[in-house]
Amino acid sequence: MIIRSKAPLRLGLAGGGSDVSPYSDIYGGLILNATINMYAYCTIEETDNSQIEICATDLGQEISYPTAKDLPINGTLDLHKGVYNRIMKDFGFQDPLSFRITTYSDAPAGSGLGSSSTMVVCILKAFVEWLNLPMGDYEIARLAYEIERIDLGLSGGKQDQYAAAFGGFNFMEFLKDDHVIVNPLRIKRWIIDELESSMVLYYTGASRSSAKIIDEQKKNTTNNNEAAIQAMHKIKQSAIDTKTALLKGDIKSFASILGEAWENKKKMANSISNGMIQEAFDIATKAGAIAGKVSGAGGGGFIMFVVEPTKKRIVENALRTLGGAVMGFQFSEGGTHGWKIY
Repeated sequence: MIIRSKAPLRLGLAGGGSDVSPYSDIYGGLILNATINMYAYCTIEETDNSQIEICATDLGQEISYPTAKDLPINGTLDLHKGVYNRIMKDFGFQDPLSFRITTYSDAPAGSGLGSSSTMVVCILKAFVEWLNLPMGDYEIARLAYEIERIDLGLSGGKQDQYAAAFGGFNFMEFLKDDHVIVNPLRIKRWIIDELESSMVLYYTGASRSSAKIIDEQKKNTTNNNEAAIQAMHKIKQSAIDTKTALLKGDIKSFASILGEAWENKKKMANSISNGMIQEAFDIATKAGAIAGKVSGAGGGGFIMFVVEPTKKRIVENALRTLGGAVMGFQFSEGGTHGWKIY
């Protein structure tokens, strides 16, 4: 039997960073994000060779172990091993499994689209489908968060796992004790079409590790850095304002809020912006972009710009001169899902 799964990547539209502890534990976080038609993919093939084989084709990495209930966490394909270890531990399997798992993603790690967390959700969904585990969207997202943040000790927020699990446009609330509420938004089709027509997604060509940026952000909250905390309060408010603008189809206000939120985000940590990012903003603005922000923690990866639709191609062509890549995309509905091939 072969099991496959996929999970969508996301654009963080507003509120990014307010889902990171300790800020979300103290003040509560609000996030508005939307998934796009870029995905993480996973295939599990049952085997009887007493081996666990793990292959990440996009990373060019492949490892294998004699079948066991616990695989070593050593820096190589730990996301895959972390999911397997937790499933064996939580669901009481008496015997280890024998299988080959193959994964790849439409976006590189560090892209700012939540690629690592989306991959964890995708792998977890494949195991849920294979082993008939009793887990819904909330349970998958929560376990994916625990695997990545607690078991593997990787810094980050909470929004990516829930975006990948639920899919679509979501307004998310992050409260203390890791309590999360996902509110799906019913955005009218013409508004989504207008938003797609008004956005340019540009990959800078440089992925970044979000851990350093997030750790600095966490330190600012812990140390009561007033400027950083006030900036995060404004970023959180931008999620509410963006939700209102999108539900009304007010793209002009959406752009204004996005631009202001980016200015506040840069106050959260010194490495959120840099010369490469600023150059892209300068080029895009000169070509007609209204506003923009980096998706994810910052430092590189993808930048999304809001443009007048009639100037979209002009902005795209200007950005291509920098050596990065303009990515066409559409917003997607539905979260992670899996299926079996007999």
